Amino acid sequence: MGKNKLKKFADMERFTNVVQSPMKHPDQADHELKGKWNTDFFKNNQPLILELGCGKGEYAVSLARFLPQNNFIGVDVKGSRMWNGAKKAIENQVSNVCFLRTSIEIIDKFFAAGEVQEIWITFPDPQMKSTRRRLTATNFMEKYREILAPGGIIHLKTDSNFQYQYTLEMVKENGFEIISNIENIYQSELLTDVLSIQTFYEKQWRERGIDIKYLAFKINHNEPLREPDVEIEKDPYRSFGRSARE
Repeated sequence: MGKNKLKKFADMERFTNVVQSPMKHPDQADHELKGKWNTDFFKNNQPLILELGCGKGEYAVSLARFLPQNNFIGVDVKGSRMWNGAKKAIENQVSNVCFLRTSIEIIDKFFAAGEVQEIWITFPDPQMKSTRRRLTATNFMEKYREILAPGGIIHLKTDSNFQYQYTLEMVKENGFEIISNIENIYQSELLTDVLSIQTFYEKQWRERGIDIKYLAFKINHNEPLREPDVEIEKDPYRSFGRSARE
């Protein structure tokens, strides 16, 4: 392990805006902050919004700047990436954002029922070969609706047409309420400051001429969820790493 990565890990241990619990055990005990993020961590009663798979954390920090009336938590298992956002937030005194290093598969161990108002999923790996690993698959939706407040919104922003089409079919199959559906946000009249925030990966995709899609919806019932039974065309570039076209 390089010295730079070791330094980042050391920084993460001392950063006051980082909570680390990277182990992944479905039967592990609930985290001590579950149900207490606003009272014990942020020490206010602002709405709580998650960014899942936050990567370098630039979207979470930018969201916190644009929407100071909310609290934001960037979630990812990669601490060396998350270091960037945590450091930037500290340097710029952005106090309404923090970072949680853990696996999204056990997100319900960290948040209580109804504790979260919105979830952002920004540029996830589309996992074209493994449905259960997609962050918008129904097994993840089951966990999200456990922690979302009634009327809570899920936002997907992606370069992947496969991810976008799959999620749209999943939403339709389960009768979720669509709030917004944009196939190319940068050619849309609905483009906002929040949607204009660009992550490290988004800039790469735009440079390659790939359209950025956005879908927002509500999980509006507690009925059993169904996976869509449809064939979706694969993206013509790699699903893991996605740094070049195949």
